[in-house]
Parts: sequence; C-alpha cells; structure tokens
Amino acid sequence: MSEQRAVAALEAAGIPFELKRHDQVGSLAEAAAARGVDPSKLIKTIVVRRADDDFLFVLVPGDRQISWPKLRALLGVSRLSMPSKEVAFEVTGYERGTITPFGSFHKWPVVADSRLGEPGLVSIGGGAHGVGATVDAIDLTTALDATVADVTDPA
Repeated sequence: MSEQRAVAALEAAGIPFELKRHDQVGSLAEAAAARGVDPSKLIKTIVVRRADDDFLFVLVPGDRQISWPKLRALLGVSRLSMPSKEVAFEVTGYERGTITPFGSFHKWPVVADSRLGEPGLVSIGGGAHGVGATVDAIDLTTALDATVADVTDPA
C-alpha cells in the first residue's frame, strides 16, 4: 500500500521516473549497488522535528550526513530533533528506510542538500523496502518545491 501511495504521488508530480525493485538490503552501499547508482546519488529522506506536530523532510546524499548547525541556521531555530521510528511512521505513513516525501500523510516542507541542485540522476525511496525511484535531481527538487541549501557534511 505504501509503495502504491508513493508511486501515485510521483505520477501526480508529473516528473519522469523509473521504479527499481530489489531484494531487501542491509546497507546504503548495498541499496546503491542494487539500484545501479553511486552511493552519493542514493538520497536519504530524513524526517526532522522542529516542534510538536511540526516536521520537515531533509534530502541527504548517501555519502553525507545532516549538519545540524547548518540546518538550524537555515531554519532560524535553535533546536531540532529526529523523531522516533514510531512517530516518523505516524506522520509519514512510511517505515524508516522507506520514507519519501512523495505520498507522505502530510505535505511537510522539504530541504534538499545543495548537491541536489545540479542535474543528474538520483534514487529516492519508493515507499517500501527494496523500492527506489530514479529521477533527475532538478525534477525532484522542483516537484517538491524544496529549499536547496548546503545542509550536510561528509559522512
């Protein structure tokens, strides 16, 4: 059901995408290999909490991690946190490891790392384990009306 929701939202966004299915994997590197992309092109969707019932999605290249000081400065807040896996599921409808802004229960704001501001294919979660959607990075950020900024550091 969650995969269908993600695919329907991708289709509704009107951007070209290719769905790739693979066996469940144990690491980001395995997922990247299964999807045929470099780990830097596998995009992690991280749910971040600003306040009670106030979340956002942060799109992070696979070889990078959120820079909390950079993200706090961008958002103009002094505190951010990551919700538990149960809360993340409750607010998105997706299990950790499958989260995507496409088809989420709520249309939370999206912040995309600046590396997604350049054309090129990337793979984002498809709403279920072993499912990814390959899309152009510019199409992705445009469809999500993402704020594109330097919010990560090397992993």
